[in-house]
Amino acid sequence: MSDFLKIDSISQLHRMLGYEKPRHPLVTVIDYGQVTAHPEHYNVRIVVDFYVISLKSPAPRSMQYGRQYYDFEEGTMMFMAPGQVFSVQAFNEETQYEGWGLYFHPDLLAHSDLGRKMKDYTFFSYAVSEALHVSDEERQTLSVLVDTIRSEYSGNLDPYSQRVIVTAIEQLLNYAHRFYGRQFLTRQKLNTDLVSRFEELLIGYFQTNQQRENGLPGVEYLAGQLGLSAGYLTDLLKRETGKTAKEYVQHYVIEQAKLRLLSTSETVNEIAYGLGFEYPQYFNRLFKAKTGMTPMAYRTPN
Repeated sequence: MSDFLKIDSISQLHRMLGYEKPRHPLVTVIDYGQVTAHPEHYNVRIVVDFYVISLKSPAPRSMQYGRQYYDFEEGTMMFMAPGQVFSVQAFNEETQYEGWGLYFHPDLLAHSDLGRKMKDYTFFSYAVSEALHVSDEERQTLSVLVDTIRSEYSGNLDPYSQRVIVTAIEQLLNYAHRFYGRQFLTRQKLNTDLVSRFEELLIGYFQTNQQRENGLPGVEYLAGQLGLSAGYLTDLLKRETGKTAKEYVQHYVIEQAKLRLLSTSETVNEIAYGLGFEYPQYFNRLFKAKTGMTPMAYRTPN
């Protein structure tokens, strides 16, 4: 796919989908049952400058996100942040489907509490294969909020309209956060297996001395080895172990450092380089932050 299409306005999105003129410049709800997608937009890489929350059923088409294809199933919900790339594949014109997509520009959230908290909704960085699967009841709850948003911007806008819309979006995101929590719980066996695989991967990385050549393992690298997004891995580990992926790696490194400080004659600098730190001062800083003392103080306690 060599073609590339950037969509930077709600009006442009409506034109691309063959949809009516938008009622609000910064937010819209698309009824997928009324979309007329043009063949020239199939297999084209698309990047949008706004947030997307999408709930579709059944599966009229597949979507490619990065290198992954994902067929939407009934009650499947996905989230995209501005700047993410996707493409829509061709589909059977006879297929009937329904659902909605909530699209809103970051400017809608300017000067709001939600705008400052968007980074906390980490599922916007999840891969498509880590989408949220909602029950009929959960779907209805979310759809009521979407209807509120659509009704608000479709009426006569007043000084309170933006606040009402943003509040409804925040409610929707909080429900999604809750439903993802339920999904993590119902996948306990899978999550436990993933934590075990993560631990084995981390241990293996250091046992094979990859850190000497490549440095400390990054969260993106570890997640990729497990077939996960960095955001999903971090949230999974936080729920299962109480530590984020970065914190888990740091904890492992500090424990290895403690072992070497007490059982070898290596200098602090040698230990730092051996654990993959490019600069020993970074190691010293992390060690003190995690233990409350310097490596030398740990090695030679009073």
